[in-house]
Amino acid sequence: MFITKFGHCCLLIEEKGVRILTDPGSYTTAQDALKDIDVVLITHEHQDHFHVPSVKKILENNPEVVIITNTSVCNLLAKEGIKNVKIVDDGNNFSVKDLNFEAFGKDHAVIYKEMGLVENTGYFIDEKLFYPGDAFFNPQKIVEILAVPFAGPWMKISEAIDYVLTVKPKKCFAVHDGGLNPSGQGFSKRVAPQIFKNEGIEFIPLEINTETEF
Repeated sequence: MFITKFGHCCLLIEEKGVRILTDPGSYTTAQDALKDIDVVLITHEHQDHFHVPSVKKILENNPEVVIITNTSVCNLLAKEGIKNVKIVDDGNNFSVKDLNFEAFGKDHAVIYKEMGLVENTGYFIDEKLFYPGDAFFNPQKIVEILAVPFAGPWMKISEAIDYVLTVKPKKCFAVHDGGLNPSGQGFSKRVAPQIFKNEGIEFIPLEINTETEF
């Protein structure tokens, strides 16, 4: 599996000849120029994960792409006249070119009371990579690679660490850190890796726009 991080939660994942783009949000623009994308995976409707102008640009460059998402995002896409969508909600799965996408979870993590509470769906890609969106959902399965949210108004760093130690992946990397400056990302790049190493978990820092093999 090859992963390129464009920023925050926007990733290009390549596995078994399938090119997957996750959460094309408003924090990044690199996704607007990508071609040869097979799947766009959207976990929820918040703008840092789902930016309508970007989705339209991606469709313009990749007219055959399949968008995999939940019911709430699908309804928003329908209002924009976007139809090439496959709803994969919690407990369901869908395959593209023999690559399986399994959905987990229904709720976005709590920010404050009812603020920002939307449908959030994590996806397990090819029984290898679990990408939870904005939630610390445990799929209760063996996870080889975990995408770990590291910053946001709905979490604190101790929760991210405990999440990794609970899921116990073989490897993990940081996402949802687009709101941090380089200095603020220091904890995830220096301190957290040592904590995970002590538990036999490899933390892999992803450099922006650089492909990493897992």
